[in-house]
Amino acid sequence: MNFRLLFKALSMRKYTVKIEKRFENITAIVTKILGSSITFLIALCLVIYWWSTNLFSSNNCHQNIGDIIFGITFLSLFIIQKSFNRYSILINLKLNELVSSNTEANNSVLNTQKKTESEITELVKEYIDEEVEEIENFIVQNK
Repeated sequence: MNFRLLFKALSMRKYTVKIEKRFENITAIVTKILGSSITFLIALCLVIYWWSTNLFSSNNCHQNIGDIIFGITFLSLFIIQKSFNRYSILINLKLNELVSSNTEANNSVLNTQKKTESEITELVKEYIDEEVEEIENFIVQNK
């Protein structure tokens, strides 16, 4: 009976890992799409079309101001995503350069942007354990 529960738990773990990897692939694609210049231009055209049809047909000043604010906020999403993608790539590139130039560095942290969230969490746990061990050794040495 316990073996069946263990088997079910392991098979569920396989499915959750597969689902997690697929979800991370989808989010990577969506962030690339939202951060592209073409997507921003399409969104800009949609907002200009929306403004041209709604702003001049409505006499309600509050609605017009709300539409303008909403359109600007909508376009800001694409600009923020574009800058986030750029800075994320630059930071990863710089970190990869620093890690690869240090001979004592752990190469498992190279290209972390390609790792799943659970793999990154495991790396963080390893580094926390190493830091705790170093602190404990420091305390023992300085007693």
